Amino acid sequence: MRVLLIEDDAILGEAIHDHVVMQGHGVDWVKRLDEAALALDAVPYELILLDLNLPDGLGLNFLKTLRRGGNQVPVIIVTAQDQVAMRIEGLDSGADDYLVKPFDLAELRARLSAVARRYAGAPNPETTLGDITLDLTRKSAERAGKPVDLTSREWAVLERLLRHRGGIVSKSDIEESLYAFGAEVESNTVEVYVSRLRKKIGADAVTTVRGLGYKAGA
Repeated sequence: MRVLLIEDDAILGEAIHDHVVMQGHGVDWVKRLDEAALALDAVPYELILLDLNLPDGLGLNFLKTLRRGGNQVPVIIVTAQDQVAMRIEGLDSGADDYLVKPFDLAELRARLSAVARRYAGAPNPETTLGDITLDLTRKSAERAGKPVDLTSREWAVLERLLRHRGGIVSKSDIEESLYAFGAEVESNTVEVYVSRLRKKIGADAVTTVRGLGYKAGA
């Protein structure tokens, strides 16, 4: 996914950024709400991680403005404010989840995946693709009962295709989900990952639709 992280704490922001990137997602990290607004104008993000107290305003006001404008991007609030009343206000303002600092990064990963699955209309983390059984939460794959080892980037490409199962995903769309602003992307990056996936989980796992992109399955 392409994730927008809005967090002004340098240490926590770096930890979250690096962890989410390690999961294979593209992450843009900003520390102010005005920077976040500019980023949202430029990129169709699939998830926002939002702190509540930012140098130039309140995250809740930013969230309310998003929702009033019709933006339905999933939002997970990440904050040190653990009062029940604040959690209720955050969820009532349009947040999809609320995570209180400090937290385990593995829990953040699980919540991020759960919210993404709900928005994709596939809340069940387990699915199949041909003779491959996939657990999208545990990032595990099996073929004929034997484990298949996929890298984080391979998982990211595969999940992108599965979220649009039955449809075609363009090469540029896959690239945008993998890389943040300013990252160098080689012209054949997507082709390389697709080729690796086919070798590991079967030639029919990913179909190339000439001139348009890729889709999961034959």
